[in-house]
Amino acid sequence: MKKIAPLLVSSVALILLGIVVGPVKIPFRDILAAFSFDNLRRAFLDPNSLSGNSYIVLQIRLPRVLLAYLVGVSLASAGTASQALFKNPLADPYIIGISGGAAVGASIAALYFPQYMGVLALVGASLAVVVVYRIARVNGHIPVDTLLLAGIALGFFTSALTSYLLYVGRERIHNAIFWLMGTFNGADWGDVKMVLFSSVVGVSILLFSWRELNLLLLGEESISMGLDINRYRKIVIGVISLLTSFAVATSGIIGFVGLISPHAMRIIFGPNHKRLLPASALFGGTLMVFADILARILLKPAEVPVGIITALFGAPFFLYLLIKKKRGELFG
Repeated sequence: MKKIAPLLVSSVALILLGIVVGPVKIPFRDILAAFSFDNLRRAFLDPNSLSGNSYIVLQIRLPRVLLAYLVGVSLASAGTASQALFKNPLADPYIIGISGGAAVGASIAALYFPQYMGVLALVGASLAVVVVYRIARVNGHIPVDTLLLAGIALGFFTSALTSYLLYVGRERIHNAIFWLMGTFNGADWGDVKMVLFSSVVGVSILLFSWRELNLLLLGEESISMGLDINRYRKIVIGVISLLTSFAVATSGIIGFVGLISPHAMRIIFGPNHKRLLPASALFGGTLMVFADILARILLKPAEVPVGIITALFGAPFFLYLLIKKKRGELFG
């Protein structure tokens, strides 16, 4: 608990900072006043009745920072589960083709149904998971190597399809390009509710099955310990898909959070998922809010897509892990 406390404190601190930072400078006393009982009641019953700084704080900044935190929690939790499932320290939620499917859905929406970009991204992500699962299934079993290869193959296909859509619709695809790079701009309470639902359900399942995640690292040896490994793999795949799909549908393609968080927390808390899972989730949320704050202030008043920010510090970290794995210093 002593090690978790700093993560909780940093989470609250970054969320508060995310509310303060923005293109419009709001006095701190006005931020505090926005959270009065009367304003909160009006925000719940009739948001349009809010005015001025109270509207900016409660209807623009607060849902944005909460969505960023929840997306970080979801991706970090999915990344932790992915690394246990694949027994691969370089695995992340996108390895089974979710991001590729979401990208295709978003591109189609940008061309023909821009108001349904999030919905079609979610549909595309879900279909990608189903296709990979069907391809990888062998006699009722899901071999991990086959699953990985199926995900990589589908990733190449969806990347080509997305590139084609971007080419033929280059005059109408601007919104999709910005979305594909990851952004929390325009976040609303509907997005927050969607990701809150998926994160509560998905993270709860993982937390209650931390023993099974530990056993997954043992591979086939876990069968002798009473784990139905093929059945549990299906459950984990479903949870990873749920967490990542809703995150992608609301915020676009944001990479490396699911890779960085588990490794950073594994150094401090060790490999036991009882402690690693909650620590990774909290760290992922904090990391995502921090990245979003940077995205808002680096080119102020313009905004950098948050996916670019995470890639800037995530790609070198990935190369560092790759070198360590080559030297045999990582599990898997």
